[in-house]
Amino acid sequence: MSAKLLLVLAVCLVMRVDCSKEVMKQMTINFAKPMEACKQELNVPDAVMQDFFNFWKEGYQITNREAGCVILCLAKKLELLDQDMNLHHGKAMEFAMKHGADEAMAKQLLDIKHSCEKVITIVADDPCQTMLNLAMCFKAEIHKLDWAPTLDVAVGELLADT
Repeated sequence: MSAKLLLVLAVCLVMRVDCSKEVMKQMTINFAKPMEACKQELNVPDAVMQDFFNFWKEGYQITNREAGCVILCLAKKLELLDQDMNLHHGKAMEFAMKHGADEAMAKQLLDIKHSCEKVITIVADDPCQTMLNLAMCFKAEIHKLDWAPTLDVAVGELLADT
């Protein structure tokens, strides 16, 4: 393989990561738009809200199950869940693509979610804890791909939009 071709491939890979980070940032900002409504409905304490500002920070672990309740609320408000409270695949693909993902990336995000479902602890009588476990697994996998949005940029834009 020529050096020029290797350079082009490297640039494409870097651009894919940068594009993927941008998509994840846009998805995060738009996923969190109904946050105020969920915060009011669930009477969420400030400590849980602080967890969301640190969500994408590598190594940061959210342990408060109420955060899982907020994530469920956000997903409901965005109509990303089906009647059984499972992620609606078509709507999830549409959400990802609406925020810049191509079809391959949107499918990869769903594949990550499915992989996480196989390894997380599912708490049958606690959908909030199950959702939190799923979110933490998803976050870890996104970091492995180096797709996590830059924390300060995402939080700054989120705060500017609220």
